[in-house]
Amino acid sequence: MSETQVKQQNTAAYYGQAVASFAVALGAVALGIYTMDADRWVRAFLAVAVLYLTTSAFTLAKVVRDRQEAGHIVSRVDQARLEKLLAEHDPFQKL
Repeated sequence: MSETQVKQQNTAAYYGQAVASFAVALGAVALGIYTMDADRWVRAFLAVAVLYLTTSAFTLAKVVRDRQEAGHIVSRVDQARLEKLLAEHDPFQKL
């Protein structure tokens, strides 16, 4: 028998909290860089570094998610092949 797994969905509140948390963190860092007592080029360098770190974090999260989903698809294909073999197998048939 095949058990289909239910795809887990995030709630709207969880999604909203994640977006709000990201916005607050990025805003706080931007405000800190803006009010920092340093030369303009130092603040610009830090701003570019924060933007690079942010885009790298999004890319890493996507790569990890894609790898996990690919592994899940492969395991489902293997499970379907096994179920097909078991369904076609007749234990009373002579070899």
